[in-house]
Amino acid sequence: MEFLLDYAGFLARTFTVLVAVLVVLVVVAALRGRGRRSSGHLEVRKLNDFYKDLRERLQGSVLDKDKLKALRKSEHKAAKQAKKAGAQKSRVYVLDFDGDIKASATEHLRNEITALLSLATPKDEVVLRLESGGGMVHSYGLAASQLARIRQAGVPLTVCVDKIAASGGYMMACIGERILSAPFAILGSIGVVAQLPNVHRLLKKHDIDFEVLTAGEYKRTLTVFGENTDKGREKFQEDLESTHELFKGFVAHYRPKLAIEEIATGEVWLGQAALGRKLVDELKTSDEYLAERAREADVYHLQYVQKKSVQERLGVGASTVIDRVLLSWWERLGRSRYWQ
Repeated sequence: MEFLLDYAGFLARTFTVLVAVLVVLVVVAALRGRGRRSSGHLEVRKLNDFYKDLRERLQGSVLDKDKLKALRKSEHKAAKQAKKAGAQKSRVYVLDFDGDIKASATEHLRNEITALLSLATPKDEVVLRLESGGGMVHSYGLAASQLARIRQAGVPLTVCVDKIAASGGYMMACIGERILSAPFAILGSIGVVAQLPNVHRLLKKHDIDFEVLTAGEYKRTLTVFGENTDKGREKFQEDLESTHELFKGFVAHYRPKLAIEEIATGEVWLGQAALGRKLVDELKTSDEYLAERAREADVYHLQYVQKKSVQERLGVGASTVIDRVLLSWWERLGRSRYWQ
């Protein structure tokens, strides 16, 4: 027992020193990185090569040598003739947007769109693979505005939804000239919601006062700690209704065939039902659509990658070190018990 206590004390001291060193390193890195913005770069991958590799691997395993040789010969001949004829393929630029409540992916999306608009023409196409259940109004408003840049440039935009594009996600999706949806993807939720707790009665029960000072009649309508009034609730509801009207107008502008008053109820629909309500144009997964486009166009996947800051790298490194140390200590402790 005395051995275990001594060992535990040693582990505690070692862990304390380790944490102190890591904290110092993070603080130093934060001070050095203050005012600096981590850089990033654009990564471009040709998806035609990906599909070609899949196809050739399967052909090599299934076809006999003579058939495979004849197929390769015909493919080479067709490619040579196309090159000789000077046929210029259109380009398809593929973007991904995986949205959280803050639409954090917008920072990368804006850079990807800026890059492709420097080269894309109306003969090309942009395909956005979109997944989002919505979030903050202003954040998704900015994300949608980035997609509107593509439409304004006259470049066709197709939005593919494999899982979900609801609320702010659908605000983005509706900008596409075409919306493709998987049969069981979730779409819609054209509505606005806001909620917050109020602990005023709890504070009052314990004789705790909370003061809110404002300049402007509606500077604060509902609060968490103060006493909410009917007038404040009415104003808050009025603001929600106003935002909802803007949301409906935005969707109706890009999807004029929608019966907006019927579908802007906050409800959601699966892809099959959404098709009947004209929320989407076709039931098809992004995999199917891109594989089709790769047969006739050059398909490029664009991804803007942000270089991690020193603080982020240290944070990940620190987490890894701590996990390893804890695992090592756990194994040693287990062995000591086993030896006893």
